[in-house]
Amino acid sequence: MDKEATERWANAVEETELSVDLRAAVGGLYRRFRGMRPEGALGDAAIDVLTHLHKHGPATLTELSDRARVSPASMSQTVNRLTSAGYAFRTRDPHDGRKVLFITTPEGDTIAGATHAHRTAWLDERLNALSDEDRAVLARAAELLRGIAES
Repeated sequence: MDKEATERWANAVEETELSVDLRAAVGGLYRRFRGMRPEGALGDAAIDVLTHLHKHGPATLTELSDRARVSPASMSQTVNRLTSAGYAFRTRDPHDGRKVLFITTPEGDTIAGATHAHRTAWLDERLNALSDEDRAVLARAAELLRGIAES
């Protein structure tokens, strides 16, 4: 193999290793966050919907399913559990009466807020244990990962 081909191969291996390492790190952090929630019967999907509604306000079933990248039928099950439990309710869209919006109840807001606070406190504790330099590296990495996620 010539030198140029060897360098291309080495770069490809490094890129693959970076991809594997990033997926493992992001996936591990994601799983850790999903596991951090107040005690109760709500699953990951329901907590995710409550958190989204709490942060962004009312949303349609289509908006929620598109955001979560699940089928409307799957999202329907999730919002039905939330509405049955009293954590969210349905209302007509004031701008288009044909649409139904989902909104959190005060109890749903409490759960979403507690979940957010619990996750933030856990991560803040770990970040505060790092050096200023390491936190700066993570801030830049977060910026880059956000760009990749939005691409």
